[in-house]
Amino acid sequence: MLDYKSEEEILKIKASSILVSKTLAELGKVVKPGVVVEDLDKLAEQFIRDHGAEPAFMGHQGFPSSLCVSVNEAVVHGIPFQNKRVLIEGDIVSLDCGVKWDGFYGDGAYTFAVGEIAPELVKLMEVTKECLRLGVEKCVVGNRIGDIGWAVQQHAEKNGYGVVRELVGHGVGRAVWEKPEVPNYGKRGSGVKLEERLVIAVEPMINLGKAGVKWLSDGWTVVTADGKHSAHFEHTLVIRKGAPEVLTTFEYIEEALQMVN
Repeated sequence: MLDYKSEEEILKIKASSILVSKTLAELGKVVKPGVVVEDLDKLAEQFIRDHGAEPAFMGHQGFPSSLCVSVNEAVVHGIPFQNKRVLIEGDIVSLDCGVKWDGFYGDGAYTFAVGEIAPELVKLMEVTKECLRLGVEKCVVGNRIGDIGWAVQQHAEKNGYGVVRELVGHGVGRAVWEKPEVPNYGKRGSGVKLEERLVIAVEPMINLGKAGVKWLSDGWTVVTADGKHSAHFEHTLVIRKGAPEVLTTFEYIEEALQMVN
């Protein structure tokens, strides 16, 4: 059974989602060469708690941190305090953040450049963000889950990239991961029919090389099987008629990046 939200519940998810967006913007201000990855996690937790909410990921199924920090070949679920990693010039880093406020969750992710990055990574990030936009456009009443995945997949593969299949988007609400699963690949007209007030997270994970991934020994961090870079962007949104209602936003992040660049 899918959990269609009331308008009151959607407002609570929106509040959590806006805080996710503002947290990512705060992190974007400090992502630069020399930053210790663990410090990003501490900053995220403090910012979220200062705003009266809880980090959604901490303790979820045993995850040990507030933030998923995935650098270069790491696709998702990177644990921030491993190896005291320091960001260096040319890295890219996906920051995935979840917030719980008043019983409801928001979820979002953004991939940041660390200093100057290679042109091939600029393109990877641009195309992955375009994949998100194209997938989101399909999130309207009457379409199906497969329409979202098809839109993401065709754009990524047209550009020569691999689309991760083992990890997917998901429903959002009273839990950070709910049904339905939202793959980044699929066939048009297939899967669950999209209905009004279904809240989902769409999150393309696109690899510079092949689609294959593997899990590290920590049980969480997912990396590309071929060691090439991966990018990841995510929005939480509500299925509506005509156009989706996107609850997270990249506006705060992009304003912050303009200020520091």
